Amino acid sequence: MGGRTGPGPGTGTGPHTAAPGSFAPSSPQGPSVPPAPFPRQRQAPQAGPRQDYLDAFDEGDDVFAARPARRTPEPPADPYASVTDWSAADAGAVGLGGGGGGVPDGADDPSPAGEPAPAKGAKGRTFTGIAAAAVTTVLAVVVAGQVADGSDGDDARSHSAAEQARGAHDPASRDDERPTPSASASAKPLTYEQKMGRTYPLGATLKGSGKFDAIPGIAKGTGKGQKYTYRVDVEQGLGLDGELFAEAVRKTLNDDRSWSHNGARTFERIESGQPDFVITLASPGTTAEWCAKSGLDTTVDNVSCDSAATERVMINAYRWAQGAKPYGDAIHAYRQMLINHEVGHRIGFNHVTCDKDGELAPVMQQQTKFIDHDGIDCRPNPWAFPNG
Repeated sequence: MGGRTGPGPGTGTGPHTAAPGSFAPSSPQGPSVPPAPFPRQRQAPQAGPRQDYLDAFDEGDDVFAARPARRTPEPPADPYASVTDWSAADAGAVGLGGGGGGVPDGADDPSPAGEPAPAKGAKGRTFTGIAAAAVTTVLAVVVAGQVADGSDGDDARSHSAAEQARGAHDPASRDDERPTPSASASAKPLTYEQKMGRTYPLGATLKGSGKFDAIPGIAKGTGKGQKYTYRVDVEQGLGLDGELFAEAVRKTLNDDRSWSHNGARTFERIESGQPDFVITLASPGTTAEWCAKSGLDTTVDNVSCDSAATERVMINAYRWAQGAKPYGDAIHAYRQMLINHEVGHRIGFNHVTCDKDGELAPVMQQQTKFIDHDGIDCRPNPWAFPNG
């Protein structure tokens, strides 16, 4: 504030500060003798302006006071002022109002009118106040320059306090709420066609648990002819998408190129009760066990089967996941062939082969093992009625 108060010139006590015309205390060694006047004693304790100048200064006409035209310009407006008070944080950080650096508290506090408050106290501290104001002005210029340039400055405390103030007022975490383009793109689910066009890892010699989960869901058939009901089971622990497998069975069997062609048959999916057959996705080891119950050996070429002595139509999960050489990269078409071929056995069709070069292989040809045979070059085909 104004600092400590003390006697002004000519108001002190002691043997060397008495004013002319006053008397010092009596000496113990003798009577009191009026001291001789000291003509220059009035200005000796304080070096500085003349008394008449200081009197004028007290009246508010301070020639050293900062003029409005020469004041340090304010920093540019903060575009984030509605979110956080940056100026308050920066001022507190450099200690302009909180001690340190030898600047008195309140030395540069503006008055309500915008002018610096006049110094209050003894005239003898005038130059000290002026020097403090000058130091404050220099510090203000430095801080303003740092704010304008976006510089952090060399003062680690400034940086720390500004960051703390920013964290308290500004949810700098706003960026956390903005989704990144890569995250939104990668979160888009794959389509049915994309999933069916991919291969999946699964070992050719895998032997699963032998336990099955029924995939929930029902679906009415599209045909009007003979109705077959089926359930979809997937062996536990395969790591394959059971819902995708069930959807592939439904779409394939209800395609007009499949066994429901022209409404001759209809295939209805159920999830409970006794179906006509259970189409089952199982590991190679489990597939072999169920096929052996009907006298079939699937270990040669790692194939699938219709285990006619049981309720299960077995789809070898290794072939479902990895495909077969005759189809190359056409994994989607190969999966359709697997379903149509094994269900074809269930409804009474046996193996056949193509008869001429360039013909489509019949869906009941063993296309997992071969396409060409006996010098005849066939083409892969997943459908019972490929022409629709």
